[in-house]
Amino acid sequence: MSDNYNDSNIITLEWYEHIRLRPGMYIGKLGDGSSHDDGIYVLLKEVIDNSIDEFMQGHGKSIELTIKDNVVTVRDYGRGIPLNKMVDCVSKINTGGKFNSEAFTNSIGQNGVGVKAVNALSTYFKVQSFRGGQTKSAECSCGRWTNESPIELSDQRSGTFTSFVIDDSIFVNYRWMSQYIEKMVWNYAYLNRGLSINFNGHKVFSKNGLTDLLCNNVNQEDMLYEPIHLQDEKFEFVLTHTTRHYGEEYYSFVNSQNTTHGGTHQNAFREALVKTLRTYFGKDYDPNDIRNAVVAAISIKVQEPVFESQTKIRLGSTMMQPEGQTIRNYVNDVVSKLLDNYLHMHTEVGDIIRKKIQESENERKAIANIKKGTKEIQKKASLNNSKLRDCKYHYNTDNNAEGLDSTIFITEGLSASGSITKSRNRRTQAVLSMRGRTMNTMKRADVYKNAELNLLNAALNLENGLEGLRYNNIVIATDADVDGMHIRLLLLTYFLNFFPDVVRSGHVYILQTPLFRVRNKQKTFYCYSEQERQEAIKKAGARPEITRFKGLGEISPDEFVHFIGENMRLDPVVLEPNTKISDLLEYYMGNNSRERQEFIIENLRDEIDEVNPEEWN
Repeated sequence: MSDNYNDSNIITLEWYEHIRLRPGMYIGKLGDGSSHDDGIYVLLKEVIDNSIDEFMQGHGKSIELTIKDNVVTVRDYGRGIPLNKMVDCVSKINTGGKFNSEAFTNSIGQNGVGVKAVNALSTYFKVQSFRGGQTKSAECSCGRWTNESPIELSDQRSGTFTSFVIDDSIFVNYRWMSQYIEKMVWNYAYLNRGLSINFNGHKVFSKNGLTDLLCNNVNQEDMLYEPIHLQDEKFEFVLTHTTRHYGEEYYSFVNSQNTTHGGTHQNAFREALVKTLRTYFGKDYDPNDIRNAVVAAISIKVQEPVFESQTKIRLGSTMMQPEGQTIRNYVNDVVSKLLDNYLHMHTEVGDIIRKKIQESENERKAIANIKKGTKEIQKKASLNNSKLRDCKYHYNTDNNAEGLDSTIFITEGLSASGSITKSRNRRTQAVLSMRGRTMNTMKRADVYKNAELNLLNAALNLENGLEGLRYNNIVIATDADVDGMHIRLLLLTYFLNFFPDVVRSGHVYILQTPLFRVRNKQKTFYCYSEQERQEAIKKAGARPEITRFKGLGEISPDEFVHFIGENMRLDPVVLEPNTKISDLLEYYMGNNSRERQEFIIENLRDEIDEVNPEEWN
């Protein structure tokens, strides 16, 4: 152990140096854009949040957002940043106009950090404010100022223009995924009726707010009744029960911030829903039966909210300000009053809800009986999951960057899991080895009778909803062959049939691993497609060594570490809004073998492998 600890070891970093050295403190995990909660989307959101705060104060009804060739621009028509303080607002840490409620009430930004992180983590950053017929602009690179203009006259509308290019030396091989951005933009529109957002030429506007959110994200044929939309001055909610057999799903927001991890407001709503329905029906139904198959969107306005991290994904505030009432009591009062009144005026909806609760109760008891019959299987899965090589940090317990990075790789067979296990990051990466093909999980009861799937259930901890999920990233890692594709399909059936929320919430991915290795004495190239292989051969020169990987088990641990580290390639499993999961699964995984056979024959195409196998070693 070194004793060389003295004055020379104490250093003071510039604000931008600290952000660049420890970006996880400010934006959570980094990532390459393949995950919905990767840092690049946090940076984008930090800029848009400032525009939303302006709208919430009654200034500017439209926002223009463009992303082209990795250049991001955001233009709002709010009040504009005060010109003399504009540079300070985007470059002096803990500087801003939201530390009290004089200029902003119920704002998203609170800490004076957000846009400074964008500045520090971008190779190009420009801000220009238009205010009262004048304008001022400034440009930065990695937090250092490169250009600053004097205040000039302007004939443009008041507001703020921000443009940036994220530093690809920090966010390696990053890419913007339009579906994540579109979801973010739509959430802003749902929560801010009257706001128009133009994203790459496409106008996003919501007339009915949270009701539109539910109708655009839940298949309306699955809704048991029209969404109930009720609101108070500072809290509104929309809810419905669906035909699904598992879980509850919430879209929760604080001051337009999507709190994906919930928090005190969401907990209060879940509690209030149970209390209200128990009182209305006059029966102490089990909370899980009441909330089973509920889909709800909730939004609360809190003055100076306290979030549990800079990424603002979970509300920590317990009090409503300036009222002095707890969030729990406030939400309980609003829900019990408004929902109880609604149900007394719409008794037919109450009858539907009662019937759904009773169905959930019967199903829960039936499953409990099945579990009793498979007690030994359940016990082995919960006490000794020998197939799981776990990690140190977990999504449901560690509210930090490493908790966000928590990943479980689901592999086929011990040989495939061997290389991943030896090369993984033990702090954040777990490995679960399945024994070849899993069963077709179209029937829920079969899951509890299958030892392999019980091990998977125990590892993920999803039985009581997303709040218990132990890993932020669930990565299916199978061979790139017919058998591997079949196993991948069976696992996706399992998730879509019983835990669709985990897919909708963007937690499930497919791991891409290289098909070829091309190398000479100096360099090695890993290729994920035939095109990449051809390009690598050109770079490697005459007579390179070419290897075709037939399965994950053929890749050594020394090599595998490159494919599950910062350059890991993941394809997210994305569900389009209003996807009819039951119809989809029934067609591809049900008993209609003849229909599928006809589909395959009609869509069959010849694939010619242009690669010469003699080139492979």
